Amino acid sequence: MNLTTLETTIGYSFKDKALLKEALTHRSYLNENPSWGVPHNERLEFLGDAVLELVVTEELYARFPDEDEGKLTALRAALVNYQFMAKAGTDAGIGAAVLLSRGEARDTGRARDVIVANAIEAVLGAIYLDSGYAECRKVINAVVMNGLHEIMKSGAYRDPKSALQEATQAKRKLTPTYRVMKEDGPEHKKLFKVAVYFENEFIAEGTGYSKQDAETEAAKAALEKIGDMGHTR
Repeated sequence: MNLTTLETTIGYSFKDKALLKEALTHRSYLNENPSWGVPHNERLEFLGDAVLELVVTEELYARFPDEDEGKLTALRAALVNYQFMAKAGTDAGIGAAVLLSRGEARDTGRARDVIVANAIEAVLGAIYLDSGYAECRKVINAVVMNGLHEIMKSGAYRDPKSALQEATQAKRKLTPTYRVMKEDGPEHKKLFKVAVYFENEFIAEGTGYSKQDAETEAAKAALEKIGDMGHTR
């Protein structure tokens, strides 16, 4: 693990390098390396999550003085959800630096995204302890808030199920329905496949580790497929 490269990427150099090591240490790594010397990152993640939410809230409040609470809440949710944070953590090099057991290192998809999202929050918590709020805010602006333009441009802050329902009601006077098509895997890690229908017309499907996630992915796929209802009859 090259801590110096990671520090350069995130734009912050730690005074206490042990804090960064702790932030990058997943619980599973300690099972195989009990003498590692620092604890796992869950306490730092807890702290970093709170700092992240406050900074993002302050930034949105300052940047959008004319937007109401509902729009600001939707934007914040898009910025701090695990998918966006996982992408931010991967882009910043945290995904490659996080320390995992051999089994966890083989995980992909949602499970890996959650680990990376948690790790970036832990890094933010470590920065807060190392230098305080102002430095943490600088890193959040550089690593997280820089994705705001793309979120605004793509409309990713809009809830896909709500967006699909609004479109179908406006153009076809109906409400989309969701049906669970398949469930795979053990109870603790079950994968759901859900299809979205307009009455009895199949439109698209999505998968996720909960029914809600699968419905959201199905709605996203439906919006992409039909161009936000632009090409439906």
